[in-house]
Amino acid sequence: MFRHLSLNLRKLSTKITTEMEEVVNKVLRETFPKATTITTEDISGGCGQHYKIYVESEEFKGKSKIQQHKMVTGALKDYISQWHAVTIDTKIV
Repeated sequence: MFRHLSLNLRKLSTKITTEMEEVVNKVLRETFPKATTITTEDISGGCGQHYKIYVESEEFKGKSKIQQHKMVTGALKDYISQWHAVTIDTKIV
């Protein structure tokens, strides 16, 4: 019984995480339309509280790493406030 419940909860958690990853990717694609790569990964073990985000875009040209990260966090400010942690990596194309 408990194993069945655990598996169902894990599936539910995975579904929620997948939806959040899709939302984050959509927001980032809209914010950085010239991006060549955007990835979002839940690295919290499925609870949706720690995300790893990678954005590769020419829109970062002329910006410092801090400015690039502020651009990403600015786009995601409504979501980041709900998370425990976020790891951001950016690259200029």
